[in-house]
Amino acid sequence: MSTYKVAVLDDVKKTAFREVEKREPKDKQVLVKVDSCAICTLEQRVYTGVMNKYPFAGGHEAAGVAVAVGKKVTGVKPGDKVAVRLLNSCGECYYCRNGHENQCVKSFIAETQECAIGPGGFSEYMMMDAADVYKMADDIDLSHAALSEPLACCVHSVENGKIQLGDDVVVIGIGIMGALHIQLAKLKGARVIACELDEKRLEIAKKMGADILINSGKTDPVEEVKRLTDGRGADAVFCTVPVAALAGQAVDMTGKLGRTVFYTSFHPDKPIEISPNKVHSSEQIITGTVNPQKKDFLIATRLLSLKLVDVSELISDRIPLAEIDKALEKAVLPDTYRIIVQP
Repeated sequence: MSTYKVAVLDDVKKTAFREVEKREPKDKQVLVKVDSCAICTLEQRVYTGVMNKYPFAGGHEAAGVAVAVGKKVTGVKPGDKVAVRLLNSCGECYYCRNGHENQCVKSFIAETQECAIGPGGFSEYMMMDAADVYKMADDIDLSHAALSEPLACCVHSVENGKIQLGDDVVVIGIGIMGALHIQLAKLKGARVIACELDEKRLEIAKKMGADILINSGKTDPVEEVKRLTDGRGADAVFCTVPVAALAGQAVDMTGKLGRTVFYTSFHPDKPIEISPNKVHSSEQIITGTVNPQKKDFLIATRLLSLKLVDVSELISDRIPLAEIDKALEKAVLPDTYRIIVQP
């Protein structure tokens, strides 16, 4: 019997490897040999104990090579480079049936690996449904392909922001998600203003294509955005930092007919003050965004395959699966972007 290794979080900062039987794919399945899997905030929270769900097979930003396919699979063939969609949805609830599977009421109860719950990308192989396997360009760097999922989240966010040509767009926070928002907003034809406290991250914002940089620790970002827009305020503002006070700033710097998008979840979830009259009279839209839809994932894979989005600056390190503890320890440091785990 042939087996492969899966990394599992058994407790807070405690990992172990499980041996799982490697099977042949059934009709609509694809066996993927994992090349790269990025460490996201979800895995960091389970690793540090903020989220208590053990044992947990983490890793939902994964890419690799299809090594075997079921006889009814038509979208990929053995040898194809692929990205895999691991944040699943039930397909049966009201939201899945009306085209909003990202709002699935039973989503993300993944059991990709038979040894533990979780998406299971920190492994040597994955058995996937063909519908969740997306073919990538033959020449793509698979560590870049692994970032299809976070890019898909940002694609969904930018669509909610309804950016138009020539819009003034503000991105608050230049972590990996803020950096991806900048590139996507530039592709939409916007002038992008980046707000961030860290000078090194402001340099990343510049590399991503931001037109104007605001150090929020030295300048009042709300007043500066209004000055830059002749007092109007921004057309779209994306808050990618989980701090309620910054959500308040995002609302305040949005102008008439503008869209304020809360990209991140907020911890702690503190209420903010909003003027109902401002929303009423300006027709400002305040909305959120959570998880990508299937079409967003497809768009993300195309953007990466066609090299329209560059994620090379957003990969801080590549670490072997055998050193998963080292990878997780490095991922939780505040100065890193994505750490890529590679079997």
